[in-house]
Amino acid sequence: MNVHSWFRRIKTGSSPPATTTTNQNNEHQLYGITDELINLLKSFTIETFRNFNLQDEEESAVDGAESTAGILQKDLSPWQEKHAVLVLSKVKELSQLRFRLCPRYLKERQFWRIYFTLVKNHVAKYELHAILLEKLKQIAIENKKGPNTSAYEVEMLEARKPTNLEPATPLE
Repeated sequence: MNVHSWFRRIKTGSSPPATTTTNQNNEHQLYGITDELINLLKSFTIETFRNFNLQDEEESAVDGAESTAGILQKDLSPWQEKHAVLVLSKVKELSQLRFRLCPRYLKERQFWRIYFTLVKNHVAKYELHAILLEKLKQIAIENKKGPNTSAYEVEMLEARKPTNLEPATPLE
């Protein structure tokens, strides 16, 4: 599901699928939605976002030989998308703030770039942890998927060799 379509659904009032409270708490913890982060988010105002200087980052990316189309392709990582969905459902103040800012004052993309810049110190360790977990899962899947077949191939080759070890001509 595209994160932007989910955001539009939030504006219109429909909600994401329900899950159990325990799973929600574990998921919130995994995505860095802690009490400390929630308190920080509640302190954000419209001015926090409107006065944020995002232009320097965009100019440096363009100066770095990256096209504007390339920048638009790199909005949010999958982890950031999931974090955004969860934080909007958990922190109503941020959801309301986003609703008032987008698209009148900021584009959706700008809002999330500012948001993740502001909360980087709080969520970076959670994002890194999720990336490491994903890599471990991929390694485990690869290990289960295809065991090393080279040992089997050697055994098959040895099984196909003739077992008669006597020389073809007598040594007498």
